Amino acid sequence: MVFYNEGMNCEIRSVWRIIHSADFGQQESFMGCQYHAPHDQCADSFTVAMPRLTVGRGTLREVGERSAALGITRIALFTDPGLLHGPLVAIVRESLASAGIDVGIFSDIRIEPDDDSVDRGHAFLADEQFNGLVSVGGGSVIDTAKAALVLHCHGGKALDYFAAPIGQGKPISGPLLPHIACPTTSGTGSECTSISVLRVRELDCKFVFASPAMLPTVAIVDPQCCDSLPANVVASTGFDLCCHALECYTARAYTEFPKIPSANARQYIQGINPFSELAAREAMSIVGRYLERGVNDADDHEARDQLMWGATLAGIAFGNAGTHLPHAMSYGVTHLMKDITTDGYAIGAPFIPHGISVVVNAPSIFRFTAEATPERHLEGASLLLADTQGASTDDAGEVLANRLVSLMKSTHMPNGLTALGFDDEHVGALAASSIRQGRAIGNAPRASNQVDLENMYRGALRYW
Repeated sequence: MVFYNEGMNCEIRSVWRIIHSADFGQQESFMGCQYHAPHDQCADSFTVAMPRLTVGRGTLREVGERSAALGITRIALFTDPGLLHGPLVAIVRESLASAGIDVGIFSDIRIEPDDDSVDRGHAFLADEQFNGLVSVGGGSVIDTAKAALVLHCHGGKALDYFAAPIGQGKPISGPLLPHIACPTTSGTGSECTSISVLRVRELDCKFVFASPAMLPTVAIVDPQCCDSLPANVVASTGFDLCCHALECYTARAYTEFPKIPSANARQYIQGINPFSELAAREAMSIVGRYLERGVNDADDHEARDQLMWGATLAGIAFGNAGTHLPHAMSYGVTHLMKDITTDGYAIGAPFIPHGISVVVNAPSIFRFTAEATPERHLEGASLLLADTQGASTDDAGEVLANRLVSLMKSTHMPNGLTALGFDDEHVGALAASSIRQGRAIGNAPRASNQVDLENMYRGALRYW
């Protein structure tokens, strides 16, 4: 990995110093701690993967050089309509032209993409002889690019690759074209994950499909991409980053999942592991120190740079561990939303940004899950700079929930589900929708059923 930004150096060094300073004895002790204690017939090893990662201001101009190094001669550039004629895409196009690489542009991508977006991307790739792809955009663009590459290289429809009973669970049998992912928001971390989150049209709900083959080859994280983002977008994506880190840090340990006999069949969504812990802790610390500053002052480049780095760290963390209930329950919200739009997004109703749909339930959820792993919940609260003085593990859920609510209030987030058009009459339907998210629900530290989901949604109706 290559890092450039001087303003990030101390945080970068702090994470990687921990990794590189651990001698064998220290690492053995860490991996053998109680949380990762082995269980009979369960996993006793974990795999970590991430793209070649470059972080720093101005690094978007390296796309051409990176593409040439991968042997790409004709590249598909995926972006969204809002970025198509802007300066970021122009920088990438100029960089590619300077490297002598031909470019074809696809921008027919909706925010919060569906399988129709993927089908259109697949058709675009099929029409021309591309040998690489660069995605410039938020998670919607990067996830569309990943899924379109799967269809381009292995055929079929997007629904084929979702796990049963949603899809056919078709395996991805080989590699994809080289993919250079360039995020333009500080939240999704999609540049560092092997998953694609899509709305399935016939079910009108989001689901996830995943494969190690979907991990981008190269990620270029240029914080200047976030300089002009509206405050509400920074807040929404920042809470996505926050929940990525919190969820994977409080998820079930990888040692609680069944052992996978084939090394090649092991997914990266495997439960929390020592590597993901390192990244998640630093990402939470960044949220605690910089989220309010980055939202409330567009000229605070230090804060926005740090949030961009935090989003990538959180992507690395949950990309190798998985999320749980806040993400699972967010899909019920975006499934059943009606007649609502969100400031800062030029998108027609109904639309609730992903980060808002995730965080709006999070305080209620962490009150529920804290019973299972109170120490981790209290530590998460501390990393987010909650006041934990005098708090015991019995207080963990409340302390963490209150800190999240405080951050929501100070960044002008909706006051619970009622602010998004839901009330107590919708609780049953929300839970019935979200209970289908078996992978994420199963990754939570505390088991839950549909009644538990109803109670968590009810607790999320209003916070202040």
